[in-house]
Amino acid sequence: MAEHPSPTTLDDLLRGIPAGPPVASADIPSPGRTFIVLDDDPTGTQSVADLPVITGWSVEDLVWALGRGAPAVYVMTNSRSLDADDAARVNTEVVTHALEAAERTGTAIAFVSRSDSTLRGHYPLEPDTIADLMERAGTPVDGIILSPAFPDAGRITVGGIHYAGSPTAGYVPVGETEFAGDKTFGYRASQLAAWVEEKTGGAVPAGRVLTIDLTLLRTDEDAVVDILGSAASRTPIAVDCVEENDLRLLARALQRAEDAGSTFVYRVGPPFVRARIGQEPHQPLSPDQAQPASTAPESDARGGLIVVGSHVGLTGRQVDALRAATSTPEIVLDVPTVLDDARGPAHLAEIADTAIEALRTGSVVVRRGGAFVAGRDAEESLEFARRVSQAVVEVVQRIVAARCPRFIIAKGGITSSDVASRGLGMSRAIVRGPMLPGIVSLWEPQDGPAAGVPYIVFAGNVGDDDSLAAVVATLDAGTGSHWAG
Repeated sequence: MAEHPSPTTLDDLLRGIPAGPPVASADIPSPGRTFIVLDDDPTGTQSVADLPVITGWSVEDLVWALGRGAPAVYVMTNSRSLDADDAARVNTEVVTHALEAAERTGTAIAFVSRSDSTLRGHYPLEPDTIADLMERAGTPVDGIILSPAFPDAGRITVGGIHYAGSPTAGYVPVGETEFAGDKTFGYRASQLAAWVEEKTGGAVPAGRVLTIDLTLLRTDEDAVVDILGSAASRTPIAVDCVEENDLRLLARALQRAEDAGSTFVYRVGPPFVRARIGQEPHQPLSPDQAQPASTAPESDARGGLIVVGSHVGLTGRQVDALRAATSTPEIVLDVPTVLDDARGPAHLAEIADTAIEALRTGSVVVRRGGAFVAGRDAEESLEFARRVSQAVVEVVQRIVAARCPRFIIAKGGITSSDVASRGLGMSRAIVRGPMLPGIVSLWEPQDGPAAGVPYIVFAGNVGDDDSLAAVVATLDAGTGSHWAG
């Protein structure tokens, strides 16, 4: 992996590649089925709006979600935080229950495996698990669509090579970025075909991967449909993408191929579903749109709770910028103290009490911090991580029970999952839309003690230094008319 890779400009990457014909969202044919999106962490919803999301996957939860008549349903598996065996188990449960719920509701469904736009996650395990179950149910899978691009966050694919960057800073092949060094999901290849060979241990050679390059995607829809239709026996199909219109061109070709009899499982980044269902990118929510629903509990809180679990440098800068702009107090949940059986319980109680009091006058940040504590082995390290996660959950539960915040922001993928499902007891929600252009999702919980309270899923590695402060400013600026006090 290059130590200091030199970025390439977007102009250089696109030199000689024509613009594609513009496709309106209304031009995307109706899929005629509901997409069940198995989302491996909660941040996948940041590209969509007005869709149901469930944090569990009982048949009853899936029946509820399918019953809303939406074109897609998000299921939070949080599988990127799991080992391979547990990820396979969770995917199996979701697909099995979804097939049963679909039969019960008379709904035609298809499956999307949503994962990280920088290629981290359980591949090929997750799409293979989905395909196995579909085939046992009598539906052979012809191709696995690989479309990890997330242009809003600077992840694009050109010439079969996946890049990370931005129009201003330029783009670097993703295999040369910090993301490729992930301790669990690391890789070397930036070319998607080579990445498939690498991740499958050579079981699927690069030469077997079909590639739809940008020029073809933008100039010859019939040829794209022919490539899609040629796939058989789970052939991986890697697709270039630089902008939303590229995803719409792909969506139109996919529908034609499926109408002709092809069946696909999708392994994709966040914006794919938006284009596939013909949904327009939602404008960032206005201050009034981002306020608590009428179902939210009465409270005298004057601010929101910001729970920070992400450790990336960008998150630290965003918290610093929020504090500088608003003087928001920060309370540190000290990991060594949490793991101290004698001092831990009192520490958690003190953090919760301090946050509860701070909410009387404004917002408050609760951040995991302190020295890193390593276990003697992998098993003990995992146990430590679970105890810290449970501590975060307990603090959130105490705060919400005593003084429900006006809003709750969870910073980091795993933190977002833990706070939603365990801290807030949320099993069902509606994705209302993004807080910033194309990123940072607001959910409206439908159940639990914070039902109706805006819940903001904020990935650790998106936005700029001022993004957290901007989101808090929007949440603070609305009328909030139903709040007591």
